[in-house]
Amino acid sequence: MRNKKKLLIEQLDQKLANFKDAGMVLVPQKGWVNTIRTTLNMTRDQLGTKLNLTKGAIQKIEEREATGQITINKLKDVGNALNMKFIYGFIPKDGTIENLVNLKAEQLARKIVLRTNQNMKLENQGIGDEKINKTIKELADEIKREMKKSLWD
Repeated sequence: MRNKKKLLIEQLDQKLANFKDAGMVLVPQKGWVNTIRTTLNMTRDQLGTKLNLTKGAIQKIEEREATGQITINKLKDVGNALNMKFIYGFIPKDGTIENLVNLKAEQLARKIVLRTNQNMKLENQGIGDEKINKTIKELADEIKREMKKSLWD
């Protein structure tokens, strides 16, 4: 990877590391708004008053959150009304952005090398498994260095 891209990936991985443990937290079935409100023994009327909304509007907010149909701005508003800070982010499934790039580069390299080797086999010029694996690794390293947009196709 070029130095600038590599640095950007490292910086982003450092920022996302703060969210790592958040990925282990399960969202309550009824959503956070309902769970926090009921834990605080707050009625929908009381939360509605803080947001200048009706009891029915709060119920809709809770339903929309539970079904994933709520806006980020609405969650920020509710957070403020509950004297809480709403935070959102993304957590790489493979641990880090660097791992994600490595995985995608290897997948692309494997696809290219195996396709090329298949064509060579048809011409009786195929290469062995050890050479294939070495070629995949070398190509993956080159793909990571270049960070072409085709990595995400």
